[in-house]
Amino acid sequence: MNTYQIRFNKSRGQDGRGTMDHVWRVFENGKEFLFKNIDIATPIKSEKDANGVDYNITCQGYMTIDRDTSTAVITAKVKVLEPA
Repeated sequence: MNTYQIRFNKSRGQDGRGTMDHVWRVFENGKEFLFKNIDIATPIKSEKDANGVDYNITCQGYMTIDRDTSTAVITAKVKVLEPA
């Protein structure tokens, strides 16, 4: 099971930070991914970020990536996405 922190992408649209549509930063065990959408089907909680100012949504589970829609799908169990 992995740990996730989800944050709003305040630097979207800037060089190397995704397009203006990439509004979500998802950290999986510390590795960052940028997404347009998120779908979370596991219990979540909020926490203050390490800087003590911003907040994260955190959860544990397994992530699959739908590259067609730029969606992070986080579930409590391993989920296999069916081809479209």
